[in-house]
Amino acid sequence: MVAKNCLGAKMYDVVAVSDKRLIGEVIELRGDSAFIQVYEETSGIGPGEPVYLSAKPLSVELGPGLIGSIYDGIQRPLDLIREKSGDFIGRGISLPGLDRQKRWHFKPLLQAGDNVESGDVLGQIQETVLLLHKILVPWGIQGRIIEIKEGDFKIDETITRIETANGIIDITCIQSWPVRKSRPVKEKLKPDEILTTGQRIIDTLFPIAKGGTACIPGPFGSGKTVVLHEFAKWSDAQVIVYVACGERGNETADLLLSFPELKDPKSGRPLLERTVIIANTSNMPVAAREASIYTGITIGEYFRDMGYSVALMADSTSRWAEALREISGRLEEMPGEEGYPAYLSSRVAEFYERSGKVICLGKDSRIGALSVMGAVSPPGGDLSDPVVQATLRVVKVFWGLDDKLANSRHFPAINWLISYSLYHDNIGEYLKNISPEFTPLKREAMRILEEESSLLEIARLVGVESLSNEDRLILETAKSIREDFLHQNAFHDVDTYTSLNKQHLMLKMILDLHKATLLLIKTGRPLLDLLKLPIREKVAKCKYILETKLDEFKEIIKEIEGLNIA
Repeated sequence: MVAKNCLGAKMYDVVAVSDKRLIGEVIELRGDSAFIQVYEETSGIGPGEPVYLSAKPLSVELGPGLIGSIYDGIQRPLDLIREKSGDFIGRGISLPGLDRQKRWHFKPLLQAGDNVESGDVLGQIQETVLLLHKILVPWGIQGRIIEIKEGDFKIDETITRIETANGIIDITCIQSWPVRKSRPVKEKLKPDEILTTGQRIIDTLFPIAKGGTACIPGPFGSGKTVVLHEFAKWSDAQVIVYVACGERGNETADLLLSFPELKDPKSGRPLLERTVIIANTSNMPVAAREASIYTGITIGEYFRDMGYSVALMADSTSRWAEALREISGRLEEMPGEEGYPAYLSSRVAEFYERSGKVICLGKDSRIGALSVMGAVSPPGGDLSDPVVQATLRVVKVFWGLDDKLANSRHFPAINWLISYSLYHDNIGEYLKNISPEFTPLKREAMRILEEESSLLEIARLVGVESLSNEDRLILETAKSIREDFLHQNAFHDVDTYTSLNKQHLMLKMILDLHKATLLLIKTGRPLLDLLKLPIREKVAKCKYILETKLDEFKEIIKEIEGLNIA
């Protein structure tokens, strides 16, 4: 849509189109003409309709009430929209992202006379049982507190008055921030602490650090969404931001229905009490899809600035890139590879670069982390797709999904031969706290899995019977690693989540059995007899041992050590 007489407009300013007040965004300026991408259905809109300029970029409201909310791509609360217009979003509906009527109890942590600067914590609000919401001094404000109150306030009521060089400023519990601009930090740090997910193949073989980035590409039906759902449910991040960006409605509905029923593993409270969901399904406007991941990451940065560890899941960035391609085509821009805009790589990089472990603004030097995981849906699972390649250039973890594994019912269907993580060295010291042998064990497991791949090629040519007993044992151990360790049932009450301690014990048990069996082979014991030992069945069932009964692992490991004595 093109509007004239828009000399006061700026790029990415929000506008209202026609008297129906359809929400749009300026995406190009030529002279006094503004090219507007409308976030809603434009049927019935014709030449001569008025356009109302706001002189503000697309921004999100930040404050108490975010946690547990479900928004569309431009932070309109979907529950309130449903009450107003039914199951589908009516045209021209504009609702505030945060409730203006609810009162929150604000407890100040500073007092009148204190000097403050941007990012300082003024006080706190117990938003949910799981989350303490910290009220920060907004960006660009520095001065002395002349008044600060404790009590129950609406988010737009004054809680603090600060005297600055430019006069007295009233501070409320709500802030606004443009979504395309990253929030400032004092310093970026090296990610050196693992973000545990409870998924064994991820935590042990291809871990992500807090403040890190990861990409999970794969063909249709290979389990991208389930892996991200598991990540959202079980990761040890304190705040989860889940962006359903162009996903199918049934998958998003499953997410929305399951989250209120899920319990936080540490507190037993509903997981929704530490989660924000951005739901922009595939039948919603394409322009709002392009904005949705910026909305999500801005909310993630806000909680990071409080000193929390935040995990953001974007499912899927391919749909976001397709929205970029569609908008670029409408602007008649020169297309790049496969029709995507030439600036695709820079946009992908800008998004992932907003992650990181940081020292937040403020005098107390809080440390926060924002980890970003993006699913990519390349056509036919083709990893040479421009979106995949642009993503792999900037992320440090690659979880490559394999449709062959998915078809053989091996989940998570992450292919251990093509996946990688560049955080192993960063988190090495942290893993030593679990066990000094954790890192050597996972290296040994990867060596066996890689050796299995080459041995299977030989076995296809000459047959398994032609292999030595030592090589056949490697095949059996690799099978145990795959089926008893890497395979994980997301719908089993016990197997769905595995702590780092249990992962270490499981891997140690499998590899200790491998070493013990290898020694027995060298003493002349037949391999077939050793493969029938009852201990192997215990190892196969170890994934179902409860987290509260890890002592059972030590008993099995002692039994394995006794094999050589016997």
